[in-house]
Amino acid sequence: MSATATIGVINISDRASQGVYEDIPGKACVDLLNEWILTSFQVEYAVIPDEKDQIEAALIDFCDNRNCSLVVTTGGTGPALRDITPEATEAVCDKMLAGFGEEMRRASLQFVPTAILSRQTAGIRGHSLIVNLPGKPKAIRENLESVFPAIPYCIDLIGGSYLETNPSEMKVFRPKKT
Repeated sequence: MSATATIGVINISDRASQGVYEDIPGKACVDLLNEWILTSFQVEYAVIPDEKDQIEAALIDFCDNRNCSLVVTTGGTGPALRDITPEATEAVCDKMLAGFGEEMRRASLQFVPTAILSRQTAGIRGHSLIVNLPGKPKAIRENLESVFPAIPYCIDLIGGSYLETNPSEMKVFRPKKT
């Protein structure tokens, strides 16, 4: 993989994609990544509506064509009728990583009892890790903080770009080499 990592950020929101309101969740996600990651990386970015075919197409494009080692989505993970991000993610992934969703819900339950309604998940497509996050900046931080310690090593295991973090901001786990 290249020396510069590529990370995808996709905000899934009917209203933000129509310009009804500003894309705050996607920008909050990029800010977090800039805060935590020391490795040089570029961001591929999109704001799309809650439409399963468009979500699937964007995920495939970011993974297969734009070579994103990590793709994070914001929004579309609740129980509302239009929330279909997890279904689109599962449709394009080779493997699902249920532990990510379990940990994000566990972490969120410390803050709000409605976290049990969340359907965040993660999966692998080729050399890309896809992580579904909620759509509110505070929840994005809480959720991503809880799972990010495992993300760089997961990306190592699937042949993605090496991500180094600032240990004073985000400590990640990699097994010691023997």
